[in-house]
Amino acid sequence: MTKKTPLVGELSAECLGTMILILFGCGVVAQVVCGGFPKALGAGDHNSIAFAWGFGVALAVYVAGRLSGAHLNPAVTIALAAFKGFDRRKVLPFIAAQMVGAFIGALIVRYTYADQIRAIDPDHTKATQGIFSTSPGSGISLTTAFIDQIVGTAILVAVIFALTCVVNNPPLGNMAPLIIGILVVAIGMAWGTNAGYAINPARDFGPRLASLITGYGDAMYSANGPELYFWIPIVAPIIGGLIGGAIFVFGIERFLPTEGDDSQEIGVSEPTEPEHVSARH
Repeated sequence: MTKKTPLVGELSAECLGTMILILFGCGVVAQVVCGGFPKALGAGDHNSIAFAWGFGVALAVYVAGRLSGAHLNPAVTIALAAFKGFDRRKVLPFIAAQMVGAFIGALIVRYTYADQIRAIDPDHTKATQGIFSTSPGSGISLTTAFIDQIVGTAILVAVIFALTCVVNNPPLGNMAPLIIGILVVAIGMAWGTNAGYAINPARDFGPRLASLITGYGDAMYSANGPELYFWIPIVAPIIGGLIGGAIFVFGIERFLPTEGDDSQEIGVSEPTEPEHVSARH
């Protein structure tokens, strides 16, 4: 009989997993920003940011997956509660644990990189705020940023549902966390320009709050002006996650065979009979 993980264990896994995600994610952005890219090419660029976020997600899922399922993202938790039977009584505790983990991870990055941040931005302005939280790109409206976050998170959740559905030929050999990490890399490379691809309310708000209490007075605002921005990477990803979950559940999952039936092999449209090869004498 499998022993059920107590809620405190699940929350600990969500907290620590999200912290690890932020250590890699915010850490790589701090390295790129403080390293002076593009002058110091060794510090990294957009690609290194995308890959580090993706690797951070994969490693965090490996850390937390056995205990909690490694949601690490309120948008994922809410979508799982809406479509996959996740216990709705656990939704708020899971989100709280994710926020705490992101907050702690960001504080570690903030103080580890404090000297370099102070050297290039002693007043802690919007110039280095992007280390911790997202903002619209130059010339990007709040409406566009909102839509961008919906689209990016819908992609994230739809593909996560596909990768973890037992009757949808999911990755075998505990490869799902690595594939999810690759998914995050792909989203970063394709959907990073408009609004920084937060696609995770905890990833954005936890570090944003950490930066606010450590000297970034404008942390809750857009880098482009005086508009309050903090709410967009919270609300839009939740909407996007629900849309992405619905797309998979109603567009794919309801047509899949039930567990135990012969499932469709990837890339094979119909079963084929082996060809008989005649031997030449």
